[in-house]
Amino acid sequence: MAAMAGLSRRLFRPVSCLPSLQGWQGPISARFMSKKPPQEQDSEDENKAAGSGDEKKRGWLTNLLSVRTLEPSRESHSMQLSSKETVYEIQFHAVKPDCMEDYLNQFKIFKQLMDEKKAGSELIGSWTVEIGDQDEAIHIWSYKGGYPVLNEANRIYRTDQDFIEFRKNRNKMLRYRKNQILLAFSFWPELKPRPPSNIYELRSYTLKPGTMIEWGNNWAGVKLLAEARARGIKSRGTNNEPVAGYFSQMGDLYMVHHIWAYTDLESRKQTREAAWQRPGWDECVAYTVPLIRHMQSRILIPTPFSPLM
Repeated sequence: MAAMAGLSRRLFRPVSCLPSLQGWQGPISARFMSKKPPQEQDSEDENKAAGSGDEKKRGWLTNLLSVRTLEPSRESHSMQLSSKETVYEIQFHAVKPDCMEDYLNQFKIFKQLMDEKKAGSELIGSWTVEIGDQDEAIHIWSYKGGYPVLNEANRIYRTDQDFIEFRKNRNKMLRYRKNQILLAFSFWPELKPRPPSNIYELRSYTLKPGTMIEWGNNWAGVKLLAEARARGIKSRGTNNEPVAGYFSQMGDLYMVHHIWAYTDLESRKQTREAAWQRPGWDECVAYTVPLIRHMQSRILIPTPFSPLM
């Protein structure tokens, strides 16, 4: 029992007793995080613990409970990572398997109605899931002008008689639906229409609360490194994969969505393998994987009316 009590005291001591991590700072905001690479931290722990058997066991625990130094700021993390001038909505519609064709026909009419009634919303991407949650349709809308435009679009959608009739017919074809309101990461490229034909990958991550700024710091850093060496990638036609990056503001929180475009699954495989040869990618993975609680990948096929083909 005494041995167990001693072990408990060693494992669950206050965070203030853990060594502070200092050093590396990302390009978005150096004041938001400070952390040494895990290899350097392990080496420091081993050197400091050379004279004590108990202290030698601290290295793995220190890495597990690594401490970020976040200084007070007058700006929210979302403002550090994005701008609220445009907000986005991602919709997930699980369609009954025998209704997908009718559903897509109805949604095409819905898109036309939104344009005709000048609701302020713009469909920027529309897909069905090829690999992942099958019989699912995913749509992304943009609202230029921010939340006032989103409010007005929702008012029109709720009260206009044409949309009321549309919802009655659409809901009969669905198993469930959900949405999220998103902001775009400032360091990702602006979403633009692409010539056909592509497959798309939607990679969705659920992060630990409080880690969004750290995620952005690491991804911005690796993107800057990649851009500095992009010419060699361009010559092989593999430099135009990033489509858009978003993080959630309403709905499921601490969600990140990255969208990538590929010509086919083989080009996806080659691009992902080549990334490991680029300086900085291995560090990005090493620092961001511990921030993730859950992740999901979907391979998407554009709908006939999608602006992204």
